[in-house]
Amino acid sequence: MFGIVDCNNFYASCERVFNPKLENKPVVILSNNDGCIIARSNEAKALGIPMGAPVFKFNDILIANKVNVFSSNYALYGDMSERVMTTIASFVGDIEIYSIDECFLDFTGYQYLKLPAFASELKTNVKKHTGIPISIGIAPTKTLAKVANRASKKSSELNGVCILDNTTKIENILKTFPIEDVWGIGRKYAIFLKSNNINTAYELTQANNYWIKQHLKTVGLRTVQELRGIPCNDLELEPNDKKTVCTARSFGKSLTNFVTVAEALANYASVCTEKIRKQKSATNCVTVFLKTNRYRASEPQYYQIKSMELNVATNNTPKIIECSHELLKNIWKQGYNYSKCGIILSNLIPENNVQQSLFDNGDTVSNKITMNLLDIINKRHGKNTLKLATQGFKQEWKAKQDNLSKKYTTDWKEILKINI
Repeated sequence: MFGIVDCNNFYASCERVFNPKLENKPVVILSNNDGCIIARSNEAKALGIPMGAPVFKFNDILIANKVNVFSSNYALYGDMSERVMTTIASFVGDIEIYSIDECFLDFTGYQYLKLPAFASELKTNVKKHTGIPISIGIAPTKTLAKVANRASKKSSELNGVCILDNTTKIENILKTFPIEDVWGIGRKYAIFLKSNNINTAYELTQANNYWIKQHLKTVGLRTVQELRGIPCNDLELEPNDKKTVCTARSFGKSLTNFVTVAEALANYASVCTEKIRKQKSATNCVTVFLKTNRYRASEPQYYQIKSMELNVATNNTPKIIECSHELLKNIWKQGYNYSKCGIILSNLIPENNVQQSLFDNGDTVSNKITMNLLDIINKRHGKNTLKLATQGFKQEWKAKQDNLSKKYTTDWKEILKINI
């Protein structure tokens, strides 16, 4: 049996942990630059506020209903996620962290336990230790566990736990489960299946294997087999190393000055390079892109992207910043209002497999030691405690975060104070 734990309205729940006054009140979380709504509490959903909605379109509703609006606080959400996953791991041996608010569980060998009681105890303990409410779905496959998890949220009678442990339960739930909500069936496939009179997950399980493989390919057939109760996907206990890493953000305001954009790009390059060092990788291809705001039709539009291949793969921040600035110079055009830039590091390889060149010394031992110390100090004392001068100090480019809550768990200056 497989299980999946999903944190309920995770971002909103994180805000509520440290601000109990938000309980039973509508809460929304905004995207980078406070542009769109990316997370909603149940109370906000009930007001008809859709996911991904531009804030300006729903401003009247937000004000009229006294909706609590927060900028994304990823430092807080990331730390709370780690606390939730650590609590879950103390109950179940093998877990696969699927996203910031979801993880799969392997219940092999747990069949002799009373799973409903065990799941309820897990749910209670996560809430007690972290303050985050969760829902749990348990079934013979990962895909069915996702179905069960969704059902656990739809019915108040289930109290956040749904276990599909026999054929009758599985068939009954699949007969009313919309095809577009099946894990692994994207929007394109959902439209195609509906055009062929397949509207529910159960109807998909009745389709012919040859037809499924012909139209949904091998991955689609695996999904169908999982819906039939045949496991095709094991837990991925070790996350696969990424082959490409990207950091791209909109500016807090339109920028026309090269130096300011270069400063922003240096910060994005630093973040990207730290990510690949964390997975002990190096890159031999750097890509930079620059764009204006396409929604401002009255302004001149410009978009350009350019790549550079390196003779020797590297994960050295100064080198990556140097390359990114060279690329930015090549694509820069004066006279435009730029809204966003980004950097992509691709062709990632293990840092131990970097092949040196006769004409390039690559990363020296001292460079590697310097980068290692940089990461250690920043991890211990906070992000950007140490940084390169090219990253600047004023940060005029920084995205808007007008409604940011405190970093209650990651910054000593903002730790919650309790008066006794």
